[in-house]
Amino acid sequence: QVQLVESGGGLVQPGGSLRLSCAASGATLDYYAIGWFRQAPGKEREGVSYISSNDDSTYYADSVKGRFTISRDSGKNTVYLQMNSLKAEDTAIYYCAADIVGVGILYDIGYDYWGQGTQVTVSS
Repeated sequence: QVQLVESGGGLVQPGGSLRLSCAASGATLDYYAIGWFRQAPGKEREGVSYISSNDDSTYYADSVKGRFTISRDSGKNTVYLQMNSLKAEDTAIYYCAADIVGVGILYDIGYDYWGQGTQVTVSS
């Protein structure tokens, strides 16, 4: 049984940084494309970042480009989302998702497994 567990969320001031982690059990994340998504209250879920399984190509939503970085640590079976220069509009629940095929990219289509989410709040 595959489980994804996000961690690292919290309350941070505007301009601050957080690093989210997506740890897996029951699967080797190297074989999966991983997407990070977020959902703010009253808004639809949106794709934030993506890393492919074959060559670790990365994609970012325009709203986070230059501020967020996605990466893998194969030894820890974990994918990270480093978030810098955080803004109030980054406030949301952040989810990671794993896709064995890798077609969804920043669209929440075809992902096989989802984590439970971690809350990120950016506020002074």
